[in-house]
Amino acid sequence: MNMVNMKCGIVGLPNVGKSTLFNALTETISAQAENFPFCTIEPNVGTVCVPEPRLSILKKRANAQKVIPTQLTFVDIAGLVKGASQGHGLGNQFLSNIRNVDIILQVLRCFHDDNVTHVEGSVHPLRDVEIIETELMLADLQSIEKRMNKKKKDDLHPLLLKAKAALDQGLFASSASWTDDDKALWSRLDLLTLKPIVYVCNVNEDTPDNTLVQSVQQYAEQKQTCAIAVCNTFESEIAQIAPEERKDLIDDQHMSGLATVIRSVYNVLGLHTFFTAGPKEVRAWPLAKGHTAFDAAGVIHTDFQKGFIRAETIHYTDYIHSLSDQDLKETGKIHLKGKDYVVQDGDVMHFRFNL
Repeated sequence: MNMVNMKCGIVGLPNVGKSTLFNALTETISAQAENFPFCTIEPNVGTVCVPEPRLSILKKRANAQKVIPTQLTFVDIAGLVKGASQGHGLGNQFLSNIRNVDIILQVLRCFHDDNVTHVEGSVHPLRDVEIIETELMLADLQSIEKRMNKKKKDDLHPLLLKAKAALDQGLFASSASWTDDDKALWSRLDLLTLKPIVYVCNVNEDTPDNTLVQSVQQYAEQKQTCAIAVCNTFESEIAQIAPEERKDLIDDQHMSGLATVIRSVYNVLGLHTFFTAGPKEVRAWPLAKGHTAFDAAGVIHTDFQKGFIRAETIHYTDYIHSLSDQDLKETGKIHLKGKDYVVQDGDVMHFRFNL
């Protein structure tokens, strides 16, 4: 996974609000949103900044010219239908688009409106989940069987067997018992059901907390992930208004919907943030939890990693409460760390390296 260019695929049945959510997230109207199936055929792509309130505080302390937040790339993928794994509804094309993302954001309709059609004829989000996830599992089974039929067995063969055993039981491949060494090879397996999922419940603005949302939240808990209620239409409309005019139309509760979606994707991917800070810029960098200073150096540039000498590390709270960099040195708040140091969320880091 390229942590600086993480891709999130917005997936769901046709006409459940995927493109509307994409519009809201990316603050554009580039994704056509209409009341009929297969409105989206080619995936729309947009980048979104990960909300990070610490950046503005760091900018003030460092007297920096600008801030650069972490970004996620969102891909609005056309709706899947029953039989997608068999090619129905242009399914093969859409499934291939999902293979290129790091995480799936599954949009579910959780509101009733006779004026908005539903491809299955009724509103039932858990049924919709079953349709989508069954197609993902069937597509993976086809992929595994095709690879296992090859005469020459490779080092992935035992892992394919493990994934197939889970899928044969109607479970995602991710539910199998995987070792850390196994997980290091997941990208080579290229399976849809190894990707993490976040559920977005598209609700009516007037009734955001309903039994439909609760049913999805309970299901998400079983899958050890999260479900977020968002009124996609409202958020998309607000996104088209100039930022300085939005404050008069929305409150903190409404504003939190999209931020919660973005942060949830970030967290489910197992990421946290370290910073670099200087007079030119303050920047947030994504890093997988548990990764080291050596890994962090590679996120910034391969040269930093190749010539790694040490990392100067300052805790976020120490940095913002200090008067200057000299003050940090005099108070012993700058810690010299080697390659194996496990980076903590909020660390402000400076790397020493040889070219």
